[in-house]
Amino acid sequence: MNMNIAKGISILGILAMTAVLLYGFTVGNFGQDGAVLMQNPWGIVSMVDLYTGFTLFSMWIVYREKSIVRSVVWVVLMMVLGFFAGSLYAFLALNASKGDWKKFWMGQHADG
Repeated sequence: MNMNIAKGISILGILAMTAVLLYGFTVGNFGQDGAVLMQNPWGIVSMVDLYTGFTLFSMWIVYREKSIVRSVVWVVLMMVLGFFAGSLYAFLALNASKGDWKKFWMGQHADG
């Protein structure tokens, strides 16, 4: 895959998540809506699926980062803001890798 395509996809993720987070926080009621969601078996399945994905993505972040503090900050952002943070992290990692896929995937481990 071309790195510019990956950057475009990450930007679309940032924009989409910004829109739906703004919508959710301005129109929805987090406590009320969350309670309804957690009463539905498929709502529970969706939340477990979502946080499994957040955890796996966070493992990649921790692996590729040099700093424990940066890792913790990104993991907290991931758990709170979801794939808004994931899309932003991927976009920043793509830019920092300067076209090197190995550096994108492996971060600090890419050089040896």
